[in-house]
Amino acid sequence: MTETAGVGLQKKPEEPPPAARGMSPQLRMRLQQLAAFAGLVIITIFFSVAGDNFFTYDNLVNNVLLSSVLIGVLAIGTTFVIVTGGIDLSIGWGIALTGMAAGTFLITWDLPLGLGLLMTLLVGLLLGFVNGFNVSILGMPPFIATLAMMLVCQGLPLVISDNGATIYLNSQFPPYADLSGGTLIPKFPNAVLIFLVLAVIAWVLLNRTIFGRYAVSIGSNEEATALSGINVRKWKLIIYAVAGIFTACAGILSSARIGASPTAGGGLELQAIAAVVIGGTSLAGGKGTIVGSVIGALIIGVLNNGLQIMGVPQEWQYVILGVVILAAVYVDMLRKKSSEVV
Repeated sequence: MTETAGVGLQKKPEEPPPAARGMSPQLRMRLQQLAAFAGLVIITIFFSVAGDNFFTYDNLVNNVLLSSVLIGVLAIGTTFVIVTGGIDLSIGWGIALTGMAAGTFLITWDLPLGLGLLMTLLVGLLLGFVNGFNVSILGMPPFIATLAMMLVCQGLPLVISDNGATIYLNSQFPPYADLSGGTLIPKFPNAVLIFLVLAVIAWVLLNRTIFGRYAVSIGSNEEATALSGINVRKWKLIIYAVAGIFTACAGILSSARIGASPTAGGGLELQAIAAVVIGGTSLAGGKGTIVGSVIGALIIGVLNNGLQIMGVPQEWQYVILGVVILAAVYVDMLRKKSSEVV
């Protein structure tokens, strides 16, 4: 319609429904978390009925929760990156790199446990720092920058290892193995406890610190954030570096449980990103929830374990997980459209 059209012919913009106008972002986020939790309860009930021995303490803790730990730690770390509107594809193979680094520090170099853990965390910090430098300083698209880092993380562990051999830290260094398989709380693996502690730390960072506020602000409107005087490049660099530390934590937990393998973690990046989206964090940035990411990781863990118990072939498990990821992305698109209406 041209500008010369009569005023009476102009279409009055549609107003959003009263319910949408009155819903605050906080309430919307809580409803999304509630929906994710309801989904977790529904699939848990389904597998409890359909699969034998699913709803037992041993299976839920030692299989479902333990299988969710790596995905969950990666998910809560990459939530910060996705909140800024970015992506990190290197986190899966980052497990292999940081795990092999831990094996090198503790077995090959014979460093004390504390120093070895600290240096492993620094490797993760460096990994995230390089990603952040490429994205924020060099201006590379996050997808390309982290895809390149993913290939680096895929190759370096093979370079570090002895002809691709696994370093069995879990048997060669018992105190290290206790990080994952030990039980400070009876019948409750330390890996799950560490995962919960990391989730609490991440929640505080995102919701109670300037770090989290800036991450959300950058994802909501990066240009406006820069114009307000915030050094966007510096904070993006910091955010990616912090995400790298969480990747190192996942590498430590993985190598403590099954040993440092040069192929550990490959493919987990997609499941971690799916967990973040399922939990309610928007791929467009500006919205994020650590609680939702934890719930998303548990949903994927329940799916993986439940399908195995039901005897679903591995190839069909991939198909089902792919459908879940597509559904999660589509729901994220619907959320984005709904928020634009509001």
